Amino acid sequence: MDDDPRPDRAVQAKSMPGQPRVSRKAVLVATVLTVGVTAAFAIVAIHIRNENGNPAPAEIRATGIPASVSTPLANLMALSPVPDQPAPDFNLTDQNGQNYSLASFRGKSVVLEFMDPHCTDICPIISQEFVDAYQDLGSDRSNVVFLAVNINAYHLEVADMAAFTTEHQLNTVPTWHFLTGPVGTLATVWNSYGVQVDAPNPNADVIHSSFVYFIDPSGHERYLGSPQDDHKANGDAYLPGNQIASWGQGIAIVARGLSS
Repeated sequence: MDDDPRPDRAVQAKSMPGQPRVSRKAVLVATVLTVGVTAAFAIVAIHIRNENGNPAPAEIRATGIPASVSTPLANLMALSPVPDQPAPDFNLTDQNGQNYSLASFRGKSVVLEFMDPHCTDICPIISQEFVDAYQDLGSDRSNVVFLAVNINAYHLEVADMAAFTTEHQLNTVPTWHFLTGPVGTLATVWNSYGVQVDAPNPNADVIHSSFVYFIDPSGHERYLGSPQDDHKANGDAYLPGNQIASWGQGIAIVARGLSS
């Protein structure tokens, strides 16, 4: 993606109670294991073929990935299909003080994440990927909604969601909604999506699972991605700009395909 016209910017970032859905957590564990096993077999296959002097396989592709997503891009996103089932509904309040349920976005493709409004690690990077994805959607922008559910029990106010939205330029995405609510309600949402949350104190970054759910216009889960970042020697989080751009393009491709 080095030819991307946008600048190559490397973004650098300055257990609640509830009844878990066991089946969902099993699916997430199985997904992680599948990705890990696939990668392991890929490495072994490449090593053996190279030792024998034969050409290494160019691509190893998991089944169920949309044809529009290249294998390298799917691997970057750790993209995998999930069982076609209704996404758990919720009713929360966004950064503008407006109440929304997941069901209120029926007819639109939904890209759902879980974020900390005081995060200084991966959340700012994912935010840039969402901004890029919105731009990459072009004429399909109005058909895709970007949602994030707050995972910080110490910062629950609408003002917290609004400040994060402005700081990371998510206010340039008209279909963006950073959703919050009472701790008990949020914890139910976290558990229903298999998101683990550990908030050691009010001033620390919340440690949490980082998943991107792709939900189709009928409200069914279709794909799961796993954002990642890297860290400099001083601990600052970053991701090379070309990878951020690739993630944005991948999100746009998958989200666009959900309505086709």
